[in-house]
Amino acid sequence: MNTEKMIRQVVLDTETTGMNKGGTIYVGHRIIEIGCVEVINRRLTGRHFHVYVKPDREIDPEAIAVHGITDEFLHDKPAFSDIADEFIEFIKGAELVIHNAPFDVGFMDQEFRFLNKRTKPTAEISTITDTLVMARKMYPGKRASLDALCRELGIDNKHRVLHGALLDAEILADVYLLMTGGQKKLNLSSSGQNDTNTGKRVRKTQSPLTIISASEDEQQAHEKRLDLIEKSASCLWRE
Repeated sequence: MNTEKMIRQVVLDTETTGMNKGGTIYVGHRIIEIGCVEVINRRLTGRHFHVYVKPDREIDPEAIAVHGITDEFLHDKPAFSDIADEFIEFIKGAELVIHNAPFDVGFMDQEFRFLNKRTKPTAEISTITDTLVMARKMYPGKRASLDALCRELGIDNKHRVLHGALLDAEILADVYLLMTGGQKKLNLSSSGQNDTNTGKRVRKTQSPLTIISASEDEQQAHEKRLDLIEKSASCLWRE
C-alpha cells in the first residue's frame, strides 16, 4: 500500500498592464495573463492553467515592451470575473511557487477584491513560497532574476525572448526543482523489463558496453551541481 503523502504545488506567473517604478502594484493596473503548471510530489504532471484576460484599460507601452501583449490582442478575451472560479479551483489548497510573490499575489488579491462576491485573499486559498527569497538566501550577493538563476543552474532559456506567464511558470518550475534538490531519485527499473535475478537490462548475448570516462571539466561541472543540491537536501551521489 502506497502511503506517500501527495504534495501538490502550482508554479504561477502573471503578466499585467503595468506597474509603478518601485515594482509594486498601484490602483488601476490589472492582470492580463495567468500561467500555472502543476507539480505533484516533485513531478510535472502536464496539467496547466493558462488564460489571457481583458483588463478594460489600456496597457502601458513599457509593459508591452516586456511581454508583447497588446490591447488589440486582448479585445475579445474574457474578463477576470469570467475565469475567476476556474482559476481559484486550480490553485485551491496547493502550495503556490512564485518568483517575487508579493507582486503577483498583490495583483491577484486586488482582482479578488474587484469580484462582486466574497472571495478570500490568496493566502487563505493557498500557501505561498517565494523563490526570489529562496534565491537571495542561496546565492547571497548575486543577481536573483529568473534569467540569472537559469544561468546559475545551467537551464537553457534562449527561447525566452519576451516574458510570458505560462513560459515563465514552466521555466520557474525547472528552477525551483533544481534549487530544492533536483530529481529526488532515479527510477531506472521498469516492471517486467528487468532480469528477475540480476536486475540488469543487458542480455548475455550483447557485447560489453564501451565505458567513456568524464573529462576533468565535466567532473568539475558535476561537482558544482552536487554542491547546489547539498545546499537544500541530502545528496545521494555523495552518500
